Amino acid sequence: MARAATTTDAFNAIAEPRRRDIIECLTHGELAVGELGTAVGQSQPQVSKHLRVLKDVGIVTARDEGRRRLYRINGAALRPVHQWTSQFEHLWNQRFDRMDRVLAELQDEES
Repeated sequence: MARAATTTDAFNAIAEPRRRDIIECLTHGELAVGELGTAVGQSQPQVSKHLRVLKDVGIVTARDEGRRRLYRINGAALRPVHQWTSQFEHLWNQRFDRMDRVLAELQDEES
């Protein structure tokens, strides 16, 4: 089966770990390409390629400020990812609750 293009939706775009790193950096505010490159340890051309994919699916937007182009997150574009992952929240909570009970039992046995 052919792999879907990375520009088709948010899921494919965030499948790349470096793109997730870029998104994480942008949660702190707008950044220019060079600043992002320093933050994620990649060259400007590499970061620019990742930003293009993220921009094509709408996850990031850009605005010009003088000679700089600043990128920021468009949270609405990540909504489908959030909606899909949130359906598993109850499962994670159940497992964490179970782990808490086991840890409490182990601590009681040690006492």
